[in-house]
Amino acid sequence: MRSTQEIALDMLDYAPDYYREIDAATNIIDREAEEFARLNASIDDVLAQFYIETATWGLTRWERIFGLATDQTKTYGQRREILLSRLRGVGAVSADLIENVASAYSNGDVAVTSKTAEYTIVITFVSTMGVPEQIAELKAAVRDITPAHLAIDYVFRFYTYAELAAGGRTYGAVKASGKTYGEIYNRGVGVIYGGHNETKITAYRREYDRGRTA
Repeated sequence: MRSTQEIALDMLDYAPDYYREIDAATNIIDREAEEFARLNASIDDVLAQFYIETATWGLTRWERIFGLATDQTKTYGQRREILLSRLRGVGAVSADLIENVASAYSNGDVAVTSKTAEYTIVITFVSTMGVPEQIAELKAAVRDITPAHLAIDYVFRFYTYAELAAGGRTYGAVKASGKTYGEIYNRGVGVIYGGHNETKITAYRREYDRGRTA
């Protein structure tokens, strides 16, 4: 978006050169440029509401379209996750569809595999560690598009002390970071150093959703 100064300079380019030497003329142009800048900001703000990924106050309208109750206690990001999962959950049920819905909540890659003989699908969070913040909403969205006779296994990845030690991190460094055990366990070494965890994650936890009951 252009700044007020850029707009004012463009306006001056359309005016006679001697206007630049007249305080009254430049003052009028500056005030008009401010109004144009506010108008442009309002236009951009309205346009942002047309897309779930950028909507703010317009999320309420999106929620009404999808038949969802507005929860003002959730952040814009959390509300967008729910809406995106609904948007992606349209179509014939497949592993790709379930993967798209689940990834809307995990902010990372997920893998969906099928255990046909056990009537079970397994959702593994591949590129993120710990349990997603909105796991209850994720489970509800996935269950809503999954055939009722299928069970759902969720596999979460966690960071262990063995990986912490193997990466050369000392107890003193961990303590100095001020991070809790739960934060490190759920989010990995990146929580401490702000970097990317390149070690192998070996700790897993499963949660089970055995389908709807009659």
